[in-house]
Amino acid sequence: MKIYKLYSILSPGGSMRCWTLVYGLSSCVHNLSTAAYNEVLGHLDETLKGLCCSGRLLEAVAILCTTKLQVYPQTYSLLLQECIFRKEFKTGRTVHAQMIIVGFLPNIYLNTKLLILYAKAGDLETAQVIFDRLPSKSLVSYNVMISGYVQKGLDEVGLSLYNKMRQKGLTADQFTFSSIFRACASLARLEQGKQAHGVMIKSKIRENVVVNSSLMDMYFKCSNPSDGQRVFDKSLDKNVITWTSLISGYGQLGRAFEVIEIFHKMIDKGFRPNYVTFLAVLCACSHGGLVNEGWGYFSSMKRDYGIKPRGKHFAAMVDLLGRAGRVKEAYDFVQSSSCEDHSVIWGALLGACRMHGDMELLKIAAKKFFELDPENAGKYVVLSNAYAAFGSWVNVAEVRGLMRELRVKKEPGYSWIEVQTEVHVFYMGDNCHKHTEQTYEMIKKITVVIRDPPIVPDPDLTGVNK
Repeated sequence: MKIYKLYSILSPGGSMRCWTLVYGLSSCVHNLSTAAYNEVLGHLDETLKGLCCSGRLLEAVAILCTTKLQVYPQTYSLLLQECIFRKEFKTGRTVHAQMIIVGFLPNIYLNTKLLILYAKAGDLETAQVIFDRLPSKSLVSYNVMISGYVQKGLDEVGLSLYNKMRQKGLTADQFTFSSIFRACASLARLEQGKQAHGVMIKSKIRENVVVNSSLMDMYFKCSNPSDGQRVFDKSLDKNVITWTSLISGYGQLGRAFEVIEIFHKMIDKGFRPNYVTFLAVLCACSHGGLVNEGWGYFSSMKRDYGIKPRGKHFAAMVDLLGRAGRVKEAYDFVQSSSCEDHSVIWGALLGACRMHGDMELLKIAAKKFFELDPENAGKYVVLSNAYAAFGSWVNVAEVRGLMRELRVKKEPGYSWIEVQTEVHVFYMGDNCHKHTEQTYEMIKKITVVIRDPPIVPDPDLTGVNK
């Protein structure tokens, strides 16, 4: 048997006739001499690399699994990298399974590749197993796990890993801090975010757009706009991402006029806004009640910048019109939009109907809202609350009954606050906190102050004008 004849059919330009020989290869290859086996392995290695480089990843993995042979570590690395790059996570799992079946033991480098694969796929359970089994954990492996947990919304776990990493003596880099600032922003951990910022400054890490944007986002979400603005002002390498982060930051705080001012300043500086920038501006207009300005920016997206509005842009416009009491106009806008199949738009309309007491439109919006995403537990609560606001208790009972029937469960709402580095969590209807009584007493006092208008002295009575 000639080895070249056997493997010439595995070349990237080969035809389907290769499969007739490949299927028989696994049964005969073990009878080859060492030299012949190495020659076969070399040809297989070249073939797999060629297929990968020509974009034929699935063919390469299919051949790998059919031959049932161990290939070189560099080839496994290339296959896994292609799976990660193309987001073919299922195919990546197949490569890993083939390693296990043929008894191939990956080195630390390949284990790190597998770690990245599973973390990006969202399979943190498997990623954690691989991470725990690493004989020595590098900064890269820690970064992968921290980023994976933060992206999955498990910010506490990500911060805990960061602390462990520092205890191990590893120095964080820009990728670490980007994830940590994002976690602190989600948890509103201002003090912990400031500490991480201080560590980053001491580490003399070179300025990075992504890190600066994450840092700005953290300060704004922790209601510290002055430090967020300071980060922006000191940033040497400004681009549309940093400008958009600044715009989003002020938008989150409801400071619509600052948002518009910064937006035009960005354009004057020669930066071209993207779809995220426009979304931030539209949301700010919504919170500021700037209907005419919102319409202007929405029209400008496609007219001036060629940006096609997405579902969230339409939802922001519905919210803008709804907050202004123009519910019928919002409904007409939804019907004429190209994104009426996006549930977020109908959710915005539902909120507007609830706010302004339009029961007729609420029923229409609720029907579409559920048709587009019936398994979302939060939607049942939104609809139930909307019906309750109208005193329609029969409809409330129907929605709650449907939730029980479908076994839909909604996680209880909660809020938290950080006081002197200690985080206090308050669940809805939960009275277990040690300061519950004092907290509710303070809420009552604050509510009285908010509801009772301040007494404005009459100038004629006080003699101010005399």
